[in-house]
Amino acid sequence: MSDWTFLNSRRLTKNDSIIPGRYATTEADGFNGLFRMTIDGRLVRCLASDGGGWQHGSVSVEYESKTPNWSIMCKVKELFWEDEDWVVQFHPAKSQYVNFHPGCLHLWRYTGGGPFQMPTPASIMVGPKKP
Repeated sequence: MSDWTFLNSRRLTKNDSIIPGRYATTEADGFNGLFRMTIDGRLVRCLASDGGGWQHGSVSVEYESKTPNWSIMCKVKELFWEDEDWVVQFHPAKSQYVNFHPGCLHLWRYTGGGPFQMPTPASIMVGPKKP
């Protein structure tokens, strides 16, 4: 369940003095923008963008160099995407690795369309579902 009513209330706009400049957006920018919210008692920053066939969210905890935990990443996924959307974290080839911010993790959702659909594993590969 994406929650754009909440997210738009947490969007940084040109009127915000916290992080002014190029990150300022409005609701008209849709998925693109910088969002700040408290999750599990921690101030989380999510820089969201779409383009090139992907929706992308960079997730970090403000004032920390430690990466966000699983609970935070799940909440961000829930806020930005629908329950049935497949959203992934990649571990790229070493030659393609980028570490622009040591405390940041990334979520990706393929939106490229066309005949290609990102493959996904069967759930049984993780384990049996509870009845």
